[in-house]
Amino acid sequence: MTDTTSSRPRRQMLTLTAAFLGWLFDGFEMGLFPLIGHSALKDLLGADAVAGDSTKWFGAIIAVFLVGAASGGVLFGWLGDKIGRVRAMAISIFTYAIFTGLCGFATEAWHVAALRFIASLGMGGEWALGVALVNEVWPGKSRALTAGLIGAAANIGYLLVAVLSMVLLSFIATAKGFFLGIGLSQELTARLLDNSAWRLLMISGAFPTLLIFFILMFVPESEKWKAEHARGATSHWATVDLFGVLIGSLGALAIIWAWSPVGVAPLPAIGITLAGLAVALAGYLYPVRQYLSRAEAGGSLKPGRGKDIVRKMLFGAGLASVALLGTWGSTQWAPRWVTEQFKPDPALHAKEWTLFWLSAGAILGTMIAALSAGRFGRRITYTALCIASIGGALLLYQCNQGYSPFFLFSAFIAGAATASFYGFFPLYFPELFPTAVRATGQGFAFNFGRIIAAIGGLQTATLISFFNGSFAMAGSVMAGIYLVGMVLIWFGPETKGQELPE
Repeated sequence: MTDTTSSRPRRQMLTLTAAFLGWLFDGFEMGLFPLIGHSALKDLLGADAVAGDSTKWFGAIIAVFLVGAASGGVLFGWLGDKIGRVRAMAISIFTYAIFTGLCGFATEAWHVAALRFIASLGMGGEWALGVALVNEVWPGKSRALTAGLIGAAANIGYLLVAVLSMVLLSFIATAKGFFLGIGLSQELTARLLDNSAWRLLMISGAFPTLLIFFILMFVPESEKWKAEHARGATSHWATVDLFGVLIGSLGALAIIWAWSPVGVAPLPAIGITLAGLAVALAGYLYPVRQYLSRAEAGGSLKPGRGKDIVRKMLFGAGLASVALLGTWGSTQWAPRWVTEQFKPDPALHAKEWTLFWLSAGAILGTMIAALSAGRFGRRITYTALCIASIGGALLLYQCNQGYSPFFLFSAFIAGAATASFYGFFPLYFPELFPTAVRATGQGFAFNFGRIIAAIGGLQTATLISFFNGSFAMAGSVMAGIYLVGMVLIWFGPETKGQELPE
């Protein structure tokens, strides 16, 4: 398809719609476990399970998800740079939808961990592919708005999880009659609806597979990528290089195992963490280094540019690590925290309303962050987001003594602040990398941050124990990571007003 003046608006709307819906359902999948994890683990571990084991499994499953997303960001970013954004996006959505749905049939806690790992491969990949596609199709003056929309989409998905959960809980009796009426057995109906209907919610995660048909039939490929493909730049990607991603994933998973309920003592775990992090970093970078070496040798890339690309990948990973650790190590625990700390009446749907207002705030925050970065510049905006996130987390965790309207207002503010980065990154990260490595570069930058978030998130449970079971103190301490971001951003380039690099 030729990018004529008449066809361009249609192409732009189709690509934005595909990326928006893909990231919306991505957010829906991501938001499922933080909301229903407590009910799922209660079912899978049994009523006699030690509370501490449940907390450790909760942290471990979130960490496994983050490692999978990091691996998927590199894997599907590589695939998007090699075979095109559109086809790779369809595969990534299929992966996260099918394996999230299969979680509804799990019979052990480790089943959920394994299936969430595979599902998260697709979730990590979809972000890199959708962001690359939209930024390569939309003009520079519109990219702040589209970045904000993509960032908001995931949080709309989170909000839908909360709404769907409340609807199911309100109509479980009706749903029971419906399932029995269509011929399901009493046993199967009970399995689907017991423990807050967590199995049914997980199975609903398979719904986004329908989006694949829309993408493959109607969404056009990026003309920028097609131009790179035509000049042979995409031929330097080699399948054998993906063994590096496999090795990197094993290194990261070793870290998760070390800190999991079946792992080792803290001192050996620290050593495994340092070694695993080094292996993960080397493994995830391996396909990119190999590509850059071949591209420079083949003349597709200027000599010496590869080092600058790797440096920007590491810089981006640092920025993402701050934001992701702040989110997954602090505010993502809030729905569980409110039910365990304050023990509100179940009829109030406290954890669902907490997720709802976190998500509502996040939708607003991502839009404000992207538009602010477009107007005021990238570095000053990121600094302001870090300051706001510290304030939001402290408001939520230190200024509430019970479940109340003020608590929900605090959740809204904390969500707006800590999730705002997910409107900032879709604008800034594409500006750091040339077209030939854009999906892989930004996929690594955003998703390797999830490895750091996984390691830090595992320590949330440790901090909770250290503070005698206080979620509030653990979440507040985790928010200190934003101080690092306030310094780190000033080591990166200011890209306001610049076109995407070729």
